[in-house]
Amino acid sequence: MNKESKKMKVLIADDSRLVRGIVERAVVSDGFEALPASNGRDAMNILETDYADVRIVLLDWNMPVLNGIDVIRNMRRDDRFKRIPVLMVSTESEESRIQEAVDAGAQGYLTKPFTPDQLKDAIHQVLNKK
Repeated sequence: MNKESKKMKVLIADDSRLVRGIVERAVVSDGFEALPASNGRDAMNILETDYADVRIVLLDWNMPVLNGIDVIRNMRRDDRFKRIPVLMVSTESEESRIQEAVDAGAQGYLTKPFTPDQLKDAIHQVLNKK
């Protein structure tokens, strides 16, 4: 098997095309393959087909159709997805909101705006928690 087929996949769910692009560039430069989703429902659909290869999920809180917290809750109720780590990436910065995400099952939280290096560090912190 070649190295390309063994790339770890990162699911990126954010309704902002700009943010998805920034995050995608950061994770690709860090050696991951990006799976972009524009809302929580798209994220769940990607998990349905690619969950075995998804190494981490990066979730925005505020998205149409299905928000990030609902995605985490759905993931934690499904045996196929409940062990996949989640990093919430959001403008929501109040301590109570961060705690709500952690209580729902997020392993990490990064507030926007962030630098690509801050994002990479947060991803690796979450992955090293496993």
